[in-house]
Order: sequence, then C-alpha cells, then structure tokens
Amino acid sequence: MAFDIVTVVGGSLGGLAVAHELRAIGADVTVYERSRDRTQPRGAGIVMQPEVADLLERLGHPVSSVSVLLHERQQLHRDGSITRYHAPQWMTAWDTIFGVLHRALPAAAYRLDSTFTAAESDGEGVTAHFGAGHRVRSSLVVGADGVGSAVRASMGEGGAARFAGYVAVRGLEPEAGLPRDLIDLFADRFTLFGTPGTQLLCYLVPGVDGRTSVGARRVNWVWYVNVGEPVLAGLLTGRTGRRYDYFVPPGELAAPAVAWLGGLAATALPPQFAELVRHSNVFLQPVYDMPSGPMVGDRVVAVGDAAGTVRPHTASGTSKAFGDAATLAATLVTHCGGATEALRRWESRRRAHQAALAAHGLALARRSGLGDSGPRFDPTPPLRVSLGT
Repeated sequence: MAFDIVTVVGGSLGGLAVAHELRAIGADVTVYERSRDRTQPRGAGIVMQPEVADLLERLGHPVSSVSVLLHERQQLHRDGSITRYHAPQWMTAWDTIFGVLHRALPAAAYRLDSTFTAAESDGEGVTAHFGAGHRVRSSLVVGADGVGSAVRASMGEGGAARFAGYVAVRGLEPEAGLPRDLIDLFADRFTLFGTPGTQLLCYLVPGVDGRTSVGARRVNWVWYVNVGEPVLAGLLTGRTGRRYDYFVPPGELAAPAVAWLGGLAATALPPQFAELVRHSNVFLQPVYDMPSGPMVGDRVVAVGDAAGTVRPHTASGTSKAFGDAATLAATLVTHCGGATEALRRWESRRRAHQAALAAHGLALARRSGLGDSGPRFDPTPPLRVSLGT
C-alpha cells in the first residue's frame, strides 16, 4: 500500500511538520486549514526541543536563527526577592516556527477556509470531504487538527476533552514597549514563580518578524491559575459576547475577566510579575486533557493533539507532534509496500510515548497544586456572562 498523495487536515505547526516530513520522502502533500487567517500566535512561546530543531536544520534554519538564548533560571519569591542559577536554554515562538515552515511550502500546498467533515476509504484510496461540497482524493489523510479534531471523530474516536481545572493566561509583548527595569530583570533568563494553585513562567522569544536582536524581541509569559469549571463560561465569553472554545485571542477578554486577573495578579504574584501583567494585552487558553486514542484507521492517521494531549508543563506539545510526523515518514518510506502492519507498530510506539508524557505532565501539575486537587482562585462575585453575537 503506497501513500504517495497525502491530504493533511490542520495547518498549525503539527500539520506543517507532517507536510515537510512526507514531502521529504517524495509524497505529494496538501495541507487544508479550516480558518481563514492562520497567523494568530496561539502557542506563544515554545521551548526548543530536538524534534523541532532537527526539522528546522534540514530546512536550512539552525536553532540560533529562530531562537533566543537564555543563560540563567531565576525564581521570583512573593516578596520580590530572587534566586538565580546557571541554566542555558533556547526559546522560540509559535509564529516564528510557523513562518519558517509555511514559507518553505509551495503556496498551492496550503489551503485556507477548508473545513473537514468526513473521510471515506476504499481499496484504492480515501476521499476527504470539506465544506461547500469540496472533495479531495488521496492515498492517506493525516489529521493534525488539534484537541477538537474532526479527523479523530471521523475515525469513531471523537472522545471528550476534559477541563483540567486550570487556565493558561498568556502575554506576548514587544520588549521595546515594556519598562526598562522589567526587561533588565527578564532578559537572558527563564523566570518562574509558583505557589499551590498558581504558577507563572516568563522568558524572551523572537520578535513578531522573527528577529532576535536586543530591542526587537518579545517577552512571553504564561500564568496558570486554578479555577472551577463553572468559571469557564465567563472567561471564554469575549467582550463582544462571542463564546470561544479553546482560545480567547488578545484583546478579546471581557472587562470583568481583565479586572479579575489584574486584581488577582496584585494579590497573588510577586510585584515584578504583577507589573508585567498590567502592561500586557492578555489572552487565555483553558487546559484540557484529551486521552490518547487510536492513531491509525483505514487510510486515516491522527497526530499531535488530535491523537491526545499532554499538559503544557512538559514543554513537549509541539515536539510530540513533530516526533509523530518524523516517525510517520520514516515508517512509510521504509515499509512502502506493506505499510499497514508497520503503521500499527508505529501507533503502538507513539501511543506509549504519549502516555509517558501525559503521566509526566500530570505529575508536574500535581506537584504545583495545579488542577482539580489544588486550591482555586474563582472570582468573587462570579463573572457575568453577557450574550451577544
């Protein structure tokens, strides 16, 4: 069974990684993305991992060209005091990696405004169905369409994402727009603070145009906060009344949510982090658990978050998707004539890897008191949900 024509569903980093890995073994690959504009920095900062670095190197982009090098780690304490130690690490950003991967694809190989609805397989190939009656014939469909994966659902494994009991509040600010004392504190360092039920991490990443020079970078931060599931409705309802599912973009948080976060920052965070939050245009992502499910169906494969999620504390969500892509390509090129059994073995290995990462992420969260077992910071009174269009 040869997979020479491939349809990839989902045009984020995992889908782009699949496209490049399969193109490298000679497949004709087209990526279909449901959104009309795939430039929103949903992932913000990314810790550089070997799987990501390997693909970038093969595309002619060494780690140093797309990352900011940090030299130290520092722990902020509630009173503003600091503990530091030497710990070099490379940091990059979602939109930086997206830009590199997207530009390296032919324009015709990436199609926006394409909502996947179903896949029909037969002995000769698979037909992917998209909105408005559009159909695409290929030899393999790869689902890289995230935690709410329509491809996974088409395999009969839709599953239900479970709220993990906390949200990731984020900021991604140009360093030139922040107070000098904050930049002096955060530059060249991975900074963190945590108490049971809340944790904030901060580091510099490349600028919006990928530049890594001093003055052109951005300060990326993520603040994990325990909240009860009933609070989600208010947090995910934007300022216009629109209800979001997995991501509230910058500028869309409703005023009551912004006010609550500002007050919480002032009382729960070190003063340096509280000041950073005040100067940021925050956005938000709930943390969900999607258990691992089958990754291989009849000429359909799921990778990345579409196959199961890991907690963000592992710093491996992106690298897991890249690893899925690289090992899938290696499996297909090695077993081109009889890939079905090889794909099953690939699935077994990748699901074991997923399970280990998921368990590690859960252990890290519990150690920090994040999730259902830790203290909560629910707003009082509850956030009002305003209905709109």
